[in-house]
Amino acid sequence: MLSITSRAESLNSPGEHALDIPEDIRVRINGALNSLKTLTASYVDEHGKPHISFYGSTHFHAPDTLAVWARNPDSPLLRTLGKHPHMAFIYGDIPDRVYCTLEGKARVVTDVAARQRVYDEMHPIERQFDADMKGTAIAIDLERVTILTKAGKVLLTR
Repeated sequence: MLSITSRAESLNSPGEHALDIPEDIRVRINGALNSLKTLTASYVDEHGKPHISFYGSTHFHAPDTLAVWARNPDSPLLRTLGKHPHMAFIYGDIPDRVYCTLEGKARVVTDVAARQRVYDEMHPIERQFDADMKGTAIAIDLERVTILTKAGKVLLTR
């Protein structure tokens, strides 16, 4: 089953249609650490090489925007965003047969209140690794989400 869905204006992406990501997927992503699932992030580093990493801080910051917290101010991800802003994430729940890929364009969150919100929304375990908030908030405006379940496949694109 293939379905393409979009909805009206997104608050985070003026002039673009938001992706209508199912609540179940948002709950699964936000609760990944609690259910012992991982999200793996990928991006192209500053040398043009593929890079993958676990970001336990990954969560939905808005209905179609993910956020992560880069604890290291010299993170390879931060160094590459200007040249290579695209990121992809993969989530898998083998027992429930729910798989999801999320692709989008990353940006550093510079607004103080939004940065604080990203920090506050991430999992408490992740916050303890940067209690002094020396890290950087990154928002990923999703452009494509693919969901595969035993019921079929759903493709959401901007």
